[in-house]
Amino acid sequence: MGLRILITNDDGVDAPGIAIMAAIAAELSDDVWIVAPDGNQSGAGHRFTLGRELSIDQRGERRFAVVGGSPADCVVTGYTHILRDHVPDLVLSGVNAGQNLGDIINVSGTAAGAREGALQGALGIAMSQSIDYERGRGVEWHNAARYGAATVRTIMASASGRDVYYNVNFPDCDIEEVTGIAAVAHQRFSRSPFRYYQSDNADKFFVAIPETPLPLTPTSDFEVLRRNYAVTVTPLALQQTDAPTLARLQGKLSLD
Repeated sequence: MGLRILITNDDGVDAPGIAIMAAIAAELSDDVWIVAPDGNQSGAGHRFTLGRELSIDQRGERRFAVVGGSPADCVVTGYTHILRDHVPDLVLSGVNAGQNLGDIINVSGTAAGAREGALQGALGIAMSQSIDYERGRGVEWHNAARYGAATVRTIMASASGRDVYYNVNFPDCDIEEVTGIAAVAHQRFSRSPFRYYQSDNADKFFVAIPETPLPLTPTSDFEVLRRNYAVTVTPLALQQTDAPTLARLQGKLSLD
């Protein structure tokens, strides 16, 4: 059998980025399925909808929405129900409208879709198209559309095993300005970038990211994407145990 691809996202089944991802997937295979949330699930992280019933709404051939579901719900639904007789080889999550960089990946529904794909046994790749918020223009998809399939192909060619998933960001620049593709670490911040903000309504507030915490590592995803105009690829491990700390703690912990 050929390559089977499952697409999900966190912006919703009708978001523009999922159409870009479908076009990317079509360059790789003719066996492409979409299982995505029926609405926006940005910031949902790896949440599962437990203890509440969900439903599936078929929106077309090989296209399904999970009503009220998260990206992780959607991957599980696709992998263990809709496609259970021939499970996906590749899970593509996105293309997200806006970059997913640094510690923000820990709350990203886009990253969680790829992570759950890897946990289910597929190769999981999350993709995001960055935005220059300072210029105040909307998302422009041309770099994701142009370089998406090539990025997936090169990851597939070099991927080893299934204990890793991949976070990809496309730069916000003209196509001819893209300098290449770079494997980079994600930026660790000294503190969380999220903050409490009071609303104009005294009874309400926002949790938001006011600005990027500094300093930034020149070789991290933030700076390589922003300054070098490269497509960034960050491999992320499913095994989260910190091996040096584990080795240090073994034989030293005591309840005495």
